[in-house]
Amino acid sequence: MNEVIECRLAAVHVHPIKSCAGIAVDEAMLIETGLEFDRAWMVVDEQGTMLTQREWPRLALVETKLRLADLLLRAPGMLALHLRLDAVEAPAHARVWDDVVKAYDMGDLAAQWFSDFLAPGTGRRLRLVRFDPEEKRLSDPKWTGEIAAENAFSDGFPLLVASSASLADLNARLAARGAPPVTMQRFRPNLVIDGLPAWDEDHLQELTLDTDEGPVVLRLVKPCARCSIPNVDPATADTGHEPGDTLAGFRADARVKGGITFGMNAVIVEGIERMLRPGLRGRATWHFE
Repeated sequence: MNEVIECRLAAVHVHPIKSCAGIAVDEAMLIETGLEFDRAWMVVDEQGTMLTQREWPRLALVETKLRLADLLLRAPGMLALHLRLDAVEAPAHARVWDDVVKAYDMGDLAAQWFSDFLAPGTGRRLRLVRFDPEEKRLSDPKWTGEIAAENAFSDGFPLLVASSASLADLNARLAARGAPPVTMQRFRPNLVIDGLPAWDEDHLQELTLDTDEGPVVLRLVKPCARCSIPNVDPATADTGHEPGDTLAGFRADARVKGGITFGMNAVIVEGIERMLRPGLRGRATWHFE
């Protein structure tokens, strides 16, 4: 059975550097890999392998700001770092999960900045890389079907969609357990939707948003199984057991081998080079067995 409900785009988030702090933006262009500049950069170790908050929670403290010509980075105890949006340095390769992809190194200054902040006194030499736009890193066709969904340094899909009602329900459950509320920052979505009943995004087939340039049509293809990152406080980088413990009590999903889920991974059906802005109206299509 199919059902259509009116909804609204409540927030748009871009995360320029994988696992660093994201930005709530007034608008973002949809490109082949998702939102422009989303997960376009990534911190890597000496072997070129990704660093994430799973092992490096202090990445959460790296604040990012997109400006007209540069990406501005700030972190506690560090001078600001400016990265030109139109400049890269040497060609490189980087590993994101099982994929080794072409990238560009962002130079020694950026490398020293991240090494000093994340691994002071250890001798570790970290690097910052930028995704090569000529690279074609595709989502798993098991989930995307006929759509060849491109990604930059995201975990595996161009977009992550979350529901404000689901966060509200989770916070009510946390309160019942005597735990403090959490913000949507914990879950790092690109798009936050108002107007859906809590957790009904699990059953969405498509989401259509009406932009000035025409519709953006997204297909929601895979529940987002959660690791330990939502348990990292984005304000302090302290790690705990919530909201993971609460989610574990009711959010296991057989579609992802019993993984604990929040949000849905999405691919692009239509709308490349259209602008997404908070407040856009749209429609969600459900499919119920």
